[in-house]
Amino acid sequence: MAERAFKITPVIWVGAGAVLLLLTLILGPLGALLWRAESPAALGVADWAAVRFTLLQATLSAGISVALAVPVARALARRKFVGRGVLITLLGAPFILPVIVAVMGLLSVFGRGGIISAMLGWVGVPPVHIYGLHGVVLAHVFFNLPLATRLILQGWLAIPSERFRLAASLGFQARDVGRTLERPMLREVLPGAFMVIFLICLTSFAVALALGGGPKATTVELAIYQAFRFDFDLGRAALLAGVQFGMGAMAAMVMLWVAVPAVIGAGLDRTVERWDAPKAWGDGALLAVMTLFLVTPVLMILIDGLPNLFSLPLSVYQAAGRSLAVALASMVIGVGLALVIALMVVRLKRGAVLVESIGYLVLAASPLVIGAGLFIVMFRVVDPVAMALPVTALVNAVMSLPFALRALVPAVRDVEANYGRLADSLAIAGWARLRLVLWPRLRRPLGFSAGLAAALSMGDLGVIALFSDPEGATLPLQMYRLMSAYRMDQAAGAAVLLLGMSLILFWVFDRGGHTDADT
Repeated sequence: MAERAFKITPVIWVGAGAVLLLLTLILGPLGALLWRAESPAALGVADWAAVRFTLLQATLSAGISVALAVPVARALARRKFVGRGVLITLLGAPFILPVIVAVMGLLSVFGRGGIISAMLGWVGVPPVHIYGLHGVVLAHVFFNLPLATRLILQGWLAIPSERFRLAASLGFQARDVGRTLERPMLREVLPGAFMVIFLICLTSFAVALALGGGPKATTVELAIYQAFRFDFDLGRAALLAGVQFGMGAMAAMVMLWVAVPAVIGAGLDRTVERWDAPKAWGDGALLAVMTLFLVTPVLMILIDGLPNLFSLPLSVYQAAGRSLAVALASMVIGVGLALVIALMVVRLKRGAVLVESIGYLVLAASPLVIGAGLFIVMFRVVDPVAMALPVTALVNAVMSLPFALRALVPAVRDVEANYGRLADSLAIAGWARLRLVLWPRLRRPLGFSAGLAAALSMGDLGVIALFSDPEGATLPLQMYRLMSAYRMDQAAGAAVLLLGMSLILFWVFDRGGHTDADT
C-alpha cells in the first residue's frame, strides 16, 4: 500500500539531493584531506597503539554494558512496582546528557577528590585514579548501560504473555523458563545490542579527550584531532580517518547482519504475569545499585554547580547563547533531512533499503574528519574560524540523522500503509498530503527527533574543538576550558547550565510533538 503513495516527482528529487548531500559530507572531507596531504603517510607505532586502544576500549565498554544490562533488564521485565515507568524513562536520560557534564559528574564520584576516594581514605586506601583505560570504559558504561538495558528489555517485552502462562501451567521453574524462552531471545538480541554500543564507543571523542589522552590511552578519533589541530599533518589525519571509517563501516555491516530480531510469535497483547521469579529482594537490590550508579553523578553536579550558577563569568552565558543557536539550527537541518529521506524511502519501490542504509552510514563516519575536511575546502574561500559555528551546526545535524531516521521511517511507513490508499483515492498529493495526512500523525516522532537532535547538538564537544577561537566557543567547549584551568567551581556552574538547557530543549520539542497530536 505504501508503494502507491507519493506519486509526485519532487519528493524523489529532493530526497535524492539530501542523500547526495549526505554522501558528499561523509566521503568528501576524507577526499579533501587526501588531496591536500603533501606526501603519502604511513601509520606509526603510536597510531597502531591508538587503533588497538580504540578496539580494546570499545570491546570492553560494549561487553561490560551488555553483560550488566542482562540482569537489570530481566529484573525490570519480571517485576511490577511503583515508579517502574519513571525508572525506565530515567534509562533514556544519559543518552541526551552532555558528555562533558557526565564526565564531570563521574569525576565528582570516582575521581581523586570524589566520593569513592574520600571513603577509601577513611580506611587508609589510596585514592582512585580514573584517567586512562578504566576511566574511558567507566564513562562509556555509564552512557551505554541504560541503552543496552532498553534494547534488551524490548526483547523480553516481545515475548507474548501466553508463553509464560503456558510455562507456568507446565510447572516450569526459573531455570526452565530461562532455557526455553529467555535464552533464545537473548541469542538474537545481544549481538545487535553489543554492536550498536561498540559502534558508538568506536567513534567516541569527548570521553577520550577528557579521561584518556597520553600515549597509552589515545583513541583513533583523538589521534585525528591531534594530527590536525597540533601537527597539521593532513596525510596522517586522512589515513587515520580512513582506518576509522573502515572500522566503523565493518561494525555497521556486522550490526545490520546480526541485529535481526527473532520471530517469537504473536500473542493477544495481554499483560505479562510471571510465576517463575524468585524473591524480589535480589532484583530490588540490583535495580537500586544501577539507579545509584546513574543518579549519583548527576546529583553531584547539581550539588557542586547550583551555588555557582548565578556567579558565572559573562563568557559562559555568551557561550550558552551560541550553543543554543547552533542547537536550533542543527535541529532544523537534521529533522528536515531525516523527513525528506524518510519520505523517499517509503516512496521508492526499489532501492529503499540502500537509501536508508546510507542514512545510517553516518554512524561509521567521524565528525572530526567531516569538520577537518570542510576546513580544508573553505580555507581558500572564507575564514574557517568565522564559519566554526555554522559548520558545527551542519555536522551535528548529520550526526543526529540516524536517530531521527529510526523514529521517522517506521512512522511514515505506518501512515502510508493506513491512509495511503484513501489519500490516493481523494487525489491528495504534494503539500496537501503532507499537511493533511502526514503532519498530524508525525508530530510525535518529529517532536522526539527534534528534541533529541537539539539536545545532542547542545552538549556536543567535537567539531567546535578543531577551529574555534577563544571568543567563539560553545558552552561545552567553554566548560572544558574551565576544567582544564582547574576552575572547577565555575565549571560546575556551567555544567548545571548546560544540563538544564539540554533537558529543557528536549522536553520542549518532545512535549510540543504531543500537543494536539493524533493518538
